[in-house]
Amino acid sequence: MSIFKSADILIPQNIDFTKWSVVACDQYTSEPQYWEDVKSIADDSPSALNIIFPEVYLEDGGAEERIKKINAVMEEYLSSGLFRQIDDSFIYVKRTQPNGKTRHGIVGALDLEEYDFRKGSQSKIRATEGTIIERIPPRQRIRKNAPLESPHILMLMDDREKSVVEPLENMTDNFEKAYDFDLMKGSGHITGYIVNETAKRNILEAIERLGDKDAFEKKYGVKDKGVLVFAAGDGNHSLATAKTCWEEIKKGLTDEEIKTHPARFALVELMNIHDDALEFEPIQRVIFDTEPKKLLDALASYYNASYEDNGGQRIDYTYGANEGSIYITETSSNLPVGTLQKFLDKYLAENGGRIDYIHGNDVVKNLAGRENTIGFMVDSMEKNDLFTTVIKDGSLPRKTFSMGEAADKRFYLECKKIR
Repeated sequence: MSIFKSADILIPQNIDFTKWSVVACDQYTSEPQYWEDVKSIADDSPSALNIIFPEVYLEDGGAEERIKKINAVMEEYLSSGLFRQIDDSFIYVKRTQPNGKTRHGIVGALDLEEYDFRKGSQSKIRATEGTIIERIPPRQRIRKNAPLESPHILMLMDDREKSVVEPLENMTDNFEKAYDFDLMKGSGHITGYIVNETAKRNILEAIERLGDKDAFEKKYGVKDKGVLVFAAGDGNHSLATAKTCWEEIKKGLTDEEIKTHPARFALVELMNIHDDALEFEPIQRVIFDTEPKKLLDALASYYNASYEDNGGQRIDYTYGANEGSIYITETSSNLPVGTLQKFLDKYLAENGGRIDYIHGNDVVKNLAGRENTIGFMVDSMEKNDLFTTVIKDGSLPRKTFSMGEAADKRFYLECKKIR
C-alpha cells in the first residue's frame, strides 16, 4: 500500500469559497482582531471557521461546548448536501501567495501506519521538529468525535528531480477545475484541479521511486538508516493528533477493518521542498508576563554570552524602547533557535511567564512594546538542510522554522470523512 494515496475528497459546492476557506487554526494566536475579522467576513455563510477551533480562543473557557458545536456543524454540513464528493482522487493545488510567488502541491491521504512522531523515529513519514506531547490532548478532544477533517498540514518531500508535483503543471488542460478564488484578507489566490487517472498513476509511481532504499542511501550518504520519504512541514501537531486518535481507534478493529478505516488516512497537502516559491521563515519568540531585563540577564549568564559580536550564535532582542543582540559561543544546539529554546524552557518553568510563537519581526516588535514583554528574533535555517538534518540528527528543536509568513499558511478547504 502506498504511503500517500488518493482519497474521497469533499469540496463544498454552491458557496462563496472566499468565505468558506480560512487560515490554519494555530495562526495569529496573539492577534484576536484577525479572527474577529474572519468571523465578520464569513458572516452566516457556510465556512470552515465553523468546523475548526482557532487557538486564540483556547484559554477563553467553554471549550467543551465549542467542540460540541463544531461537531454538530460538521454533521449539519454533511447531511445538508453542502459537499460534493470526488471519489478516489488527488487535487493539484496552485497557491499564489501575497508576495506573488506560486507554490504547488497535491492533496491526498497519508497512511498514518507509516508515520511516527517520536524522537529517534526511522519511519517513512516523520516529524521535522520535536513534538510537544502536552499540545496533543486539547486537539485530541476536538478530533475524537469529529465526523470529518479538513487539513492545514503541509508535508514535504526531497524530490530533487521534480518528478511528483511539477509534471502536473503541463497537464492542467486535461483536468477538471475544482475551485479558483481569492483567499480572504489579502492572502493570495488558490486554484485546485482534479487530476485524471494518468496523472494519478504517475504520482504514485514517482513516490515509489523516492522510497527506494539504495537511491536513498546514495542521495544522503548514509547506511543503516530508515528511509525518510515525507517530513511534516506545517501542522506537525495536527498530524500527531491524527496519529494518536488512530492508535486509539484501531484497538477496537479487526485486521480487515484496519486496512480501510477512514481514520487511518489523514488528508494533507504534499509539496516538494525544492518548489521555488517555498521559503523558510524563522519562528520568533515573545515572552509575556515577565521582567524583560531580568530574563535577558539570565540568558546572558546561562550561556556566558556577550553583547559584542564574538562570532557566536546571534539572537536579537527587543523590549520597550530597547533593541540589541546577544552572541553565544557556548551553545546547546547547532541552531540559535535551539539554544534559545533550551534556556527559555528552563527559565519559564522556574520563573513563570507565557511564551508565544510569532511570524514576522514587525509583529514581534509591536508586541514587545507592551509592558512586561520581551521578544527574541533569530535568522531562519536553510531549507535544503532539512532532510539531511532530520535523517542524521533527528528532529529539530520545536518551532524552528515556518514555511512562509502567517498569511502564506495552508487554508482549510478540502475535507474528508474520518468515520
